[in-house]
Amino acid sequence: MIAGERIAGVIAQHQVPSDIIDVYDLHGGTLIPGFIDLQVNGGGGVLFNTAPSVASLRSIAAAHRRFGTTGFLPTLITDSFAVMRQAVAAVSQAIAEQVPGVLGIHLEGPFLNALRKGVHDASKFCGLDEEGFEIVTSLHSGVTLVTLAPELTSADMIRRLNESGVIVCAGHSAANYEQTQAALAAGISGFTHLYNAMTGLQSREPGMVGAALEDDNSWFGIIADGHHIHPAAFGIAVAAKKKGGAVLVTDAMPTVGSTENSFVFDGETISARDGRLVNAAGTLAGSSLDMLSAVNNAARFARLDWFEAVRMATVYPAKALGLQSALGSIKPGCRASLLALDGERRIRASWIDGVRV
Repeated sequence: MIAGERIAGVIAQHQVPSDIIDVYDLHGGTLIPGFIDLQVNGGGGVLFNTAPSVASLRSIAAAHRRFGTTGFLPTLITDSFAVMRQAVAAVSQAIAEQVPGVLGIHLEGPFLNALRKGVHDASKFCGLDEEGFEIVTSLHSGVTLVTLAPELTSADMIRRLNESGVIVCAGHSAANYEQTQAALAAGISGFTHLYNAMTGLQSREPGMVGAALEDDNSWFGIIADGHHIHPAAFGIAVAAKKKGGAVLVTDAMPTVGSTENSFVFDGETISARDGRLVNAAGTLAGSSLDMLSAVNNAARFARLDWFEAVRMATVYPAKALGLQSALGSIKPGCRASLLALDGERRIRASWIDGVRV
C-alpha cells in the first residue's frame, strides 16, 4: 500500500480496503525494490562532465529508469574545481526540484593517483586541500560520496570528511595493504570498482584488493559487465566478502539508453568495441552496462540466487549510503521506489517516490 511517496503497509490481498483508489495487478509477476546505482557518469547520450546541469540529470535519470534504476548518484569524473562546483550546484538544484532518482553526487577525483589513472586526465589531479574540502562538503542536501587515493591524503583529512557527512571511498590508488588498512581505520568505508585502478591481490602483498576483501566493515562497488572483471574474478570477490559488502555499480556512460555508440570525453572519442567502451589506446572508459543487466550477470557470474543479486542492487547500496531506512526494501515507511517485473523478469512499470511510469 502506497500513500504519497511512502509505503504505508504490506498486507494480504484479502485485507485491501474497498476504498483503495488505484490497484496495480502484477499478473503473476514480481515486485522488487528499485535499483540504486552509486556510479552513473551518463546515459541517454549525455555525459555529466560535459553538461553538469539539471537538464542533463533529467535525461540521465530517464535513460537509466528504463532499466530499473530508481535512485542514483550522478558521478563526476576528474575535472576542474570550477566544473565540480557546477556539478554540485546542479545536483543541489535537482534535489530541490525533486528530479526523480537523484540521491546526491559521486565525485570520482580529482584526488587520485596518476599511477592508476585509468581514463581520467591526470593533468587535472591534485591534492585535497582546503578549497577541495570546501567543494566536497558543499552539498547540503542528499548524499556526497568521494573517491580518492588514500595514500595521497592524510588520516586527519579522511576523518574530517567523515565528520562532515561525506562517504569516503578508495580508488584509482597505488596504496599497498598497510596503507589501505590505515585508511580504513581513518574512516574509508568503501572501494570504487573493485580490482580496477588499484593494487591487486598477490601472495606476499595483498594490496588494496586484499584489504577490501578482508575487511568486514566496508563495502566495495563492482562492475558486472564481463569486461572490467573476468566472471571468475567477480565470483571469487563476492564469495570472499561478507554478505552485504558487494554492491553492484554500472560505471555507465552516455551510451546507456542511447542509439549512439560513441561520445566525446575530454576531447577524446570513446567508442563501443565488442561490448567494451574504450579510447583510442584501448583503455576501458566506463561501461554501457545497465543495472538490470548487472543483476542478471551477477547472478550468473557468481552462481547466486537471483534475489541475492537483486539485494546487491537494492538493500546493500542503500546501506552503503546510510539510506537503508528509506530505500532498498519493501516495508512500511520506506520510499515507494519499486519495480514491477513480468514472468520473464522484464520491467513492466516502475515507481519513484510513489509516482508510476
